[in-house]
Amino acid sequence: MKALLLLILISQYALAGNADVKVAITKGVDFLVQHQNKDGSWGSPHRTKGLNVFTPLPDGHQAYKAASSALALHGLLECGDRRAATIASIQKGEKWLLSTLPEQRSINRVATYNIWAHAYGLHALSSLYREYKDPTKRAEYIRQAEIQIKKLQQHEDLNRGWGYYDFNHISEKPTGKVMSFTTATVVLALTDASKTMGIKLPADIMKRSLAALREMRTPDFSYVYARDFRYFPRRPLNRPAGSLSRSQACNAASRALQDNNLTDTVLRTWLQRLFDRNGWLDIGRKRPIPHEAYADVAGYFYYYGHYYASKCILMLPENERRPWQDKLAKLMISKQEKNGSWWDFPLFNYHYAYGTGYVLAILGRCK
Repeated sequence: MKALLLLILISQYALAGNADVKVAITKGVDFLVQHQNKDGSWGSPHRTKGLNVFTPLPDGHQAYKAASSALALHGLLECGDRRAATIASIQKGEKWLLSTLPEQRSINRVATYNIWAHAYGLHALSSLYREYKDPTKRAEYIRQAEIQIKKLQQHEDLNRGWGYYDFNHISEKPTGKVMSFTTATVVLALTDASKTMGIKLPADIMKRSLAALREMRTPDFSYVYARDFRYFPRRPLNRPAGSLSRSQACNAASRALQDNNLTDTVLRTWLQRLFDRNGWLDIGRKRPIPHEAYADVAGYFYYYGHYYASKCILMLPENERRPWQDKLAKLMISKQEKNGSWWDFPLFNYHYAYGTGYVLAILGRCK
């Protein structure tokens, strides 16, 4: 009898938790549906402030829009909301993305923000592939994904990995600043496309990617911000507090590349740190200047880090995931804005789309 009562209580708690998640998802989806552009995209360059991120024209804003729209579409697909308005929004977003992704490029090679469009475009294509079973649609998603993979190959740095700045660009391939988190972002997009759509990835690039991540990893599984930061590993930016978000992405990417050093213990340790030390990230959330918070944390790492933390949770044994998922869902719900969105850094008018897309995907993984 006691066991039965306990089971009923646990079931009621689980249902209450799922109800909270469902309410948050509904509000987030409603925000994206209501704020979708007429052409099917999300975001714009129209909201400015006194200090803006360096953004070369025109491809900088094209990349922001494509990456943010891809994340919004990815979030809509992954959250599981299938109301009629949501489906219509997904279809509009799909049409815009498929027409736009092949055109993503970098005219000004100083800032290759198109890397983000290629990576999150791959995640959106993978989500579309999982959603639709029609062979014709799936063939198109594979074709589009192969274009994005080729573009990422072209932008791989000569020093291994990916970055998005090359201020002295003197060669056809980048030779600029390789970032640990950008490399991890690309790796996880590539492996998602490969696992979902069966696309074979270039083995040499994946091998070099793992070498790049290991090169930027410190013994405690913090990751320095960029390759040249290896020479200053104890700067606040490179220590555990500054690496809270990067470690989630880089650990997940290393695990996806079958790095034997990435044990379940490492994943658990850094997930626990994410919750115990969340204030290091939260105090930077919504600050308008990149890296102005303690430990040089930038606001745009907040939902980024939690998105990849949800990926780390799914890499743990299935019987361990629920407590982590519950904590992550509760944290994300507590950050939802009154209008239903989530945002962490004022990036022109793109932040509502990418922030909400990240969190809808997170909550979809926590249901």
